[in-house]
Amino acid sequence: MSVDFKTFNSVAPLVANSRLPILLRGRHGIGKSQVVYQLAGSLDRPVVERRASQMTEGDLVGLPDVDNTALIGGHKSTSFCPPDWFLMSVAEPVVLFFDEVDRAVPEVRQGLFELMDSRKLNGITIHPDTIVVAAINGGEHGSQYQVHEMDPAELDRYTVFDVEPTVEDWLAWGKDNVAATIWDFINNNRTHLEHAGDFEPNKVYPSRRSWDRLSSTADAAGLLDPKGDLDNLFTLATAFVGFEAAVSLRDFVANYTKIVTPEMILDDGNIAATKDFGINDHCALIEKMEAADSLKESLAAEQLDNLGEYFKSLPSEAAMKLWGVVGQASETNAIGLHSRTSSFLIKILAGDHS
Repeated sequence: MSVDFKTFNSVAPLVANSRLPILLRGRHGIGKSQVVYQLAGSLDRPVVERRASQMTEGDLVGLPDVDNTALIGGHKSTSFCPPDWFLMSVAEPVVLFFDEVDRAVPEVRQGLFELMDSRKLNGITIHPDTIVVAAINGGEHGSQYQVHEMDPAELDRYTVFDVEPTVEDWLAWGKDNVAATIWDFINNNRTHLEHAGDFEPNKVYPSRRSWDRLSSTADAAGLLDPKGDLDNLFTLATAFVGFEAAVSLRDFVANYTKIVTPEMILDDGNIAATKDFGINDHCALIEKMEAADSLKESLAAEQLDNLGEYFKSLPSEAAMKLWGVVGQASETNAIGLHSRTSSFLIKILAGDHS
């Protein structure tokens, strides 16, 4: 069973509290590393990250200490110097994060058995409060990647979570991390967030990670302005997210001044701007209100009047969505909206969609 990031974030701390290792399996670019750092933040622990795909046995268990040999039964013995990153996980509580484990050489993956099973390497035990997390691309989507399969004994060392984040996961994260224009584009064009299905060789596809990178690059260059250089935006977007998404993004930015904003509804009462909206367009605008925290502050009487008129213009499904968003954001605004729409709300609850 796959879980979204909201679910993972609610259950992963339970596993961490038991000091058991966690394995995230999922497609590239969906934010597995990001969610590991979020988990570490919630546990107030620093992250010690290693790319297992770049490691050899020596990188894992350490190298021989040539200056510190001892005689055992008349014979010289070898002791090992543990790596610095491992000693950090021994000296203090950290989140020890191994990325790309299923791309590592077999010797490294076998060496991790002891760490995942007994919380030690080469006889040295990690700190009691250190948490071990690993991430891979394998599992259900493994055939799309050049990765190694993990056998039952290897998987049994982990608590395995197959992660399939929702669009809402990305929008919640993107609210504070990507440019508003990119956020709006994905909110209105959700199929462009990432590719669904198999991947053709050598073709550029959008991913959650590539949208983040495009956002920071295009925003810094001033290319998300409708009056900016849309040709350069298209070229840049094609390199980051592929041709199809770039075409849609260029058109979206070119027409961005025509996009309906929460302020146009709340402050200006411009309900007519939504006259050609379908239910998906309304839901996208309501989500934009929610993401912008437009409804958390107490609204003025005129703003509530405007919101009430917009509410009454909505299809019943979208109206109930707006009602839920307002109710979660502010009790004061919910009471104000109710006083302006009570008769309309009764019709909806009674199943009158006229």
